Amino acid sequence: MTLQLTSRGISDVGRKRKNNEDSFLVEDATGVYVVADGMGGHQAGEIASGRAVQAVRDCIGQSQLVLRRLASDPSQGNRTLAQHLVQSAIQAACADIYAMASSQENLRGMGTTLSCLVRAGNYAVIGHVGDSRVYLLRGGSVHQLTEDHTLYRAQLKQGNLATDPSNLNKGKNVLTRAVGIHESVEVDTLFVELQSGDLFLLCSDGLHGYLSDDEIPALFGEAQLDDLPRRFVQLANERGGKDNVTAIVLHVHGGTRGSDISAKVEFLRRMQLFQHLDYKEASAVLAVADTRSFAADTVIVREGDDGEELFVLLRGSVSVVSGDVQVAALGPGGHFGEMGLIQNAPRSATVRATKATDAVVIGRTQMLDLMRREQSLAVKLLWAFVQVLSQRLRSTNSDLSEARHELADFESRPTLTLPFHKPGS
Repeated sequence: MTLQLTSRGISDVGRKRKNNEDSFLVEDATGVYVVADGMGGHQAGEIASGRAVQAVRDCIGQSQLVLRRLASDPSQGNRTLAQHLVQSAIQAACADIYAMASSQENLRGMGTTLSCLVRAGNYAVIGHVGDSRVYLLRGGSVHQLTEDHTLYRAQLKQGNLATDPSNLNKGKNVLTRAVGIHESVEVDTLFVELQSGDLFLLCSDGLHGYLSDDEIPALFGEAQLDDLPRRFVQLANERGGKDNVTAIVLHVHGGTRGSDISAKVEFLRRMQLFQHLDYKEASAVLAVADTRSFAADTVIVREGDDGEELFVLLRGSVSVVSGDVQVAALGPGGHFGEMGLIQNAPRSATVRATKATDAVVIGRTQMLDLMRREQSLAVKLLWAFVQVLSQRLRSTNSDLSEARHELADFESRPTLTLPFHKPGS
């Protein structure tokens, strides 16, 4: 069943600015929702944000077939094509603004942030450049699905703020990426499976600069959808309104599809390998994974076969057998095959479904591609790999040490001499 989506959006000049350099788009027909916060003198920011929104709308509108394919078949190939479409749309906006600014002296240096959500049936792709944001409220918890491209955030990731507290408030408004400043820009994208009850907030920094994550659930709960964007704008203005304020609210409802999405994320984050990932990063891992079903008594992996996939059980149960010995029985949340993400090596055991089983399956190639794109995620995963391997090495050394002691104890025992009888005696 296709989920329904209800949307509302508003933009306000704020209390201190003369012009509104924010632009936004709420278009249910094409499933495109955009917030852009422009920059540049002489109203150039307003031009940049408006051009960006229009360019994204035009590019997505001309490529609806890609979104229809994703809506009907969320395969890895169709997910990738949809993400490439969103990237291309933002790149088209970037090239358009850069060309316009290069040709007109009074527009030189103009640019804009841009955050968008592009819907395809029960799925969506988020695209992002700059410091506007996309939030998801799911199951009572708030998750920021975009990362600010600011000097402050870059310093935070590098650990500079921890070593030099004087930098604490520096660089919060200095962008490291923007649309139109250069001819092209690096675009972040995230594939999202929608779930009934999801609430999304797309906003410029004129709002989130006055808003803490823990306030969002209460704000969503205190007003009807029609009034929510205006309530967010009112809050920003009450707290200073130093910048333009734009808010788009999306409500996903109807149907039951995707009811286990949060369970998938939590199963993943409970694993030692993924324990350091935040919700956005875990969602990115799930975006490159598949969900597979196995009938009872099906062999999922066979001992000795090459393998490069990690399996995380969502439902059902499996038996893990090495040789003729059962070494484990796993249920929901259990996992096997993680070493396949490191190398394509022979499986050390056979795993057979003992009940009808569903599992999230993560392939090594897809995982390595994700790690190349997401450096922070890669660092966390590599650190977790080191911890897992270190634990296994300590466990192996302990087992060997115990075996050596047992062997030494056996060799130190007195030799039992049996009486000798001559033949025939």
